Amino acid sequence: MTSARRAESELHPATRGFGLAADLYERGRPDYPAPAIVWLVERLGLRPGRTVVDLAAGTGKLTRLLVPSGAEVIAVEPIAEMRALIRGPRAIEGTAERMPLPDQSVDAVTVGQAFHWFHDEEALGEIHRVLRPGGGLGLIWNTRDMTDPVQAAVSEIIGPLGRHTPRNRKHDWGNVIGATETATFPHEQLVDELGLVERFMSTSFVAAAPPDVRTDVESRLRALAREHGSPIRLPYVTEVYVAFS
Repeated sequence: MTSARRAESELHPATRGFGLAADLYERGRPDYPAPAIVWLVERLGLRPGRTVVDLAAGTGKLTRLLVPSGAEVIAVEPIAEMRALIRGPRAIEGTAERMPLPDQSVDAVTVGQAFHWFHDEEALGEIHRVLRPGGGLGLIWNTRDMTDPVQAAVSEIIGPLGRHTPRNRKHDWGNVIGATETATFPHEQLVDELGLVERFMSTSFVAAAPPDVRTDVESRLRALAREHGSPIRLPYVTEVYVAFS
């Protein structure tokens, strides 16, 4: 078995959907609000001369926002189709539980929209292995605001497909990583009908569903978009957590 196949075989089965929908993920998922990135960069001390690993980098949505800090940015991502879309920083194959990096070789690790896929104890052990003493870990999520009627309606459409899929809402992440600081920031994504479809068809368990199921989900998303008209406002709460070794 090649290293790439071994890395992907260690992942949750639903992550297969990310490889199938990498292009949709890149186009459809929201970026992160600038104030949240500024907060994260400041807390982790990212600057020239420092090195940060963006772990489970996906298509590089967080990775590219760390580059202006001046720090050396290394993207680590196990899924080849997503890794291929990362532009600029060095992108290498690896998982949260098995990073191809030397001990105490980086100053910070960031994880965007992904820690809920990890095996917590193994991942934290590996993160602490690669961090230099005093190095920092930062987690960030764009969490959907379920008080919004469109977000709630979307969950009624796709929610039943993801019952057995890891979700970020199921954990107190500050407690999991021993966070020293947390912050939240308002965020929103403006989409048209196609944008709404791409946003939620890129969800791992939707992308991995059988073709007839995906067709039904897309049809219902399009109907929802037409009901609300364009542009459609999708509100989020961006949650950020930092901890230090």
